[in-house]
Amino acid sequence: MTDAGPAPGGPGARRRGRPPRTESAGTRERILDAAREEFSERGYEKTSVRGIAKAAGVDAALVHHYFGTKEQVFEAAVEVALVPALKARDTVLAAPLDDVGERMTRFLFGLWENPATRKPLLAVVRSAVTNEVAATVFRRLVASQLLRRIAGEIDAPDAELRAELAAAQLVGIAMMRYVIKIEPIASADLERIVARVAPVVQGHLTGP
Repeated sequence: MTDAGPAPGGPGARRRGRPPRTESAGTRERILDAAREEFSERGYEKTSVRGIAKAAGVDAALVHHYFGTKEQVFEAAVEVALVPALKARDTVLAAPLDDVGERMTRFLFGLWENPATRKPLLAVVRSAVTNEVAATVFRRLVASQLLRRIAGEIDAPDAELRAELAAAQLVGIAMMRYVIKIEPIASADLERIVARVAPVVQGHLTGP
């Protein structure tokens, strides 16, 4: 006699649309890890929920269950990874502004140098160039999480422009070093880059 399996609604049956408890603990984080890998390697356009699910070793329906659309997966994968770094932002900006250029430069390049935060940054930057969804996430992260905070500390009528110019300086260099990997900047010693860039950033923020 063959085993017909658990009866519908019985104690062994799996409820449709909800993962069993044994899956729940690490599955969500595994999906986020896979999503960060896929988005950073392929960009937003070429990444699919099915591809994320395959990389995470789960069914695509489970990805939708935890996060919804691809856009929501993207936002979660990027923002969750950057939360610890963004919490450190206030420490960077808390001291006097006379050396904020160096602190800001070290902070942002530190995010790129750290493998844990480099992948979500790559995912955002590579995707933002060609996709409006990713560009919106990038603008929100940069504008609300960093630029407004910096501008609020600058006592000048053009504080927002100053903060944006400083950010543009750093994002441009990060693109060349970590995304496009143009030599010799890609392999240059980080301290050498900081020494050259920090005074320029300082000038944008507090110069005449």
